[in-house]
Amino acid sequence: MKITKLVILFNKDKIIAGLGVSVILLITSFFISKPFSQLLMIFSCLILINIVAAIIASYILYDRSKLYKPKELFKDLEIKEEDRAILLHASFDPVSNEIEKMFKVNNLNVYNIYGNRHEHESAIKISEKYFPPNKRDIKIDPTQFPDKENTYEYLFAITSIHEILTHSERVQFFKEAKRILKTDGILIVCEQMRDVINLLFFNFGFLHFVSMNNWKKAINEAGMKIESEEELTPFAKVLYVKAK
Repeated sequence: MKITKLVILFNKDKIIAGLGVSVILLITSFFISKPFSQLLMIFSCLILINIVAAIIASYILYDRSKLYKPKELFKDLEIKEEDRAILLHASFDPVSNEIEKMFKVNNLNVYNIYGNRHEHESAIKISEKYFPPNKRDIKIDPTQFPDKENTYEYLFAITSIHEILTHSERVQFFKEAKRILKTDGILIVCEQMRDVINLLFFNFGFLHFVSMNNWKKAINEAGMKIESEEELTPFAKVLYVKAK
């Protein structure tokens, strides 16, 4: 439940607002006549159900799945002793210490997307108590990596690049990924999708993410392709992306 608790903290204002609206609708329903009172009761219940569903879905995705257990999630990767990698996150980093164990000392760089939407949230300070910033952490512009071309075997972007907000910037990110990865290097993207299932469980929070079609479009325009994909949970996918 550790990460689910953090998700609740990140969204506490929305949760409190939803609970407040639900209570107001429920109370109001006792003072007006049918059928409007019944409609208000239904809306009140739907709001409560949506809040509970979002918390359950968060638990399934973040705590029950392999999302933040890289040794299990990426057990099929044939990582060699000399391989180098990057982990890209967006101010929330529960995974870099575990990914470090998969590579030789100093062969993993940890980059934080500069200016992401979470950067100045108060919940970030709380999350850092659970997951202290990696000593290798460097803030970067994801459209301009500070690395030479043809340098890395792996680039892990775990629940981070939805923070690249425009299509043109996403295309530029994938171009940069292609540039710094070696010829057969792999970009591994773990993301929730802007799709029906996330709409049902996370309501308008699903707009925080990017649709699969838009990911494919940006990847293709950057001269890359999805080599394979894996359904991590009904709410998220893992994309294995390589140069065309």
